[in-house]
Formats: sequence, structure tokens, C-alpha cells
Amino acid sequence: MSKVCPFVPAKDMAASVAFYEALGFGVVHRDDSVAIMDFDGATILIQPYYVEEWANNWMAQLRVADLDMWWARTEGLADHYPGMMIKPPAMQPWGIRVGYLSDPAGVLWHVVQE
Repeated sequence: MSKVCPFVPAKDMAASVAFYEALGFGVVHRDDSVAIMDFDGATILIQPYYVEEWANNWMAQLRVADLDMWWARTEGLADHYPGMMIKPPAMQPWGIRVGYLSDPAGVLWHVVQE
């Protein structure tokens, strides 16, 4: 089995780790150089490296078993992370229902149901 585990930029490591924990990711390992986080086999590596142009152009897709159940985790997040973009799930012209949200560093996530 192959697996991709992308490095995700963080402007503030503590804020990014807390954000992903609120979405259900668990911390597998954390030190000063990386926080390895996992959600049901989807692993990301949060790094204390931030370049605005890169972070604002970095995107990822998270596929979940139940989009509505997963999306409920986003309730109230925008109150804790000012400037966060959040767009509830909607059917897209290409035939996939997608919810969009950005993390504290500006990384854009497309959350879809498998």
C-alpha cells in the first residue's frame, strides 16, 4: 500500500495543531520541527514553515465516509480562527459534493464524501 503524507505550512504551530485537532485529527508525534497528525489514515505533517504565497496556493482534498457528519466538526471554528474561509458542502458542476475551509495559515481544504 502506498500513502502520501503532505507537509502543511503553519504560521503558528500551536494554532494549526489545535485547528486540526478540532477537526478530529490526532497528534501522532510532535516536536519543534513537525507535528504528525492523523485522521482515519489521512496523515499530514504540520511544519513551522510559512511563506504566504505558498500557503495561500496550497490545497488538499480530504475524503471522508460521511461528509455531513464530518462537517459538523467545523461548527464554531470560524469564531476561533478569524479570517478562516468556510463554505458548507454543496454539489459542484463536476458531480462531487464539496465543502471548503481554510486553516490558520491559509491552506485550502476540499472535503468530499467518498
